[in-house]
Amino acid sequence: MANTASIFPALPLDEWEATKETLHRYVQIVGKIRLANMPRKNHWWFITLYVNSRGFTTDAMPYEDFVFEIQFNFLDHRLEVFTSKGQHDAFDLHDGLSVASFYQKLLALLKGLGIEVTILAKPYDLSDTTPFDICDEHNRYQEDYVQRFWRIMVQVDQVFKDFSGRFYGKTNPVHLYWHHMDLAVTRFSGKRGPAMEGGTRADKDAYSHEVISFGFWAGDAQVRQPAFYSYTYPSPQGLDQEPLGKPGFWQDSNGSPMAMLMYNDLRQEAHPKEALMNFLESAYQAGAKRAHWDVDDHEVGPI
Repeated sequence: MANTASIFPALPLDEWEATKETLHRYVQIVGKIRLANMPRKNHWWFITLYVNSRGFTTDAMPYEDFVFEIQFNFLDHRLEVFTSKGQHDAFDLHDGLSVASFYQKLLALLKGLGIEVTILAKPYDLSDTTPFDICDEHNRYQEDYVQRFWRIMVQVDQVFKDFSGRFYGKTNPVHLYWHHMDLAVTRFSGKRGPAMEGGTRADKDAYSHEVISFGFWAGDAQVRQPAFYSYTYPSPQGLDQEPLGKPGFWQDSNGSPMAMLMYNDLRQEAHPKEALMNFLESAYQAGAKRAHWDVDDHEVGPI
């Protein structure tokens, strides 16, 4: 059996942040291409990417009378495009490949395959607003850290899928949101949520119904290390009084409790996947109990 260090390697944000910033913009470009081509699906599920056996993928996207797929291949460090007409093209991902070059190469590659795409070519809620086509300052690509990040995502994806299968209610596919580059899975009670005051159109669609959501991301300007999270919307009274699977803990997030499990703490566990599953289950039980979900009716028992 693989040891903890091999399946959950160290991922110190300070050592790969420049690469993460570059990769995040690559991912947003590809995600926006998916947004431009996919038919609408509830809660913005049509914009996301997925973890696969080689990296991240858009899965099949429609274009005229065929479909195409864009894949980040982190084993060979290539950006690959496939079509249902049997076409295939790719270019290398390497240190020094600026966001501008990535954007230009990808659009030229797609055009060569007969695919014309127009996106809003600027980053969404990142550290700067430099348009993709002139963004040369973000150009780091450390192969080792990109692979570490993806290999962690592979493990988390499997745990999240196992967890999602234990719930009879509506659940989204485990997918990667390119907004914060977080892997997420969400359970729904089936009840409408309260009308949201303010917020964007995306927020209002995402939180139209009661949810308990779970995710993992590699850290950011506020949280300086990778972490798992869970929140309940709308946030019920007393949520943070409920127990969490150790080493999880509650912290305030914009006035509401958020369950947190730091990745580095998980790495210290003798059985990290079990500890992660316990964290997810405890966060769900806490939210479901306080929000008065029908836990028994939603529970999937053994076959």
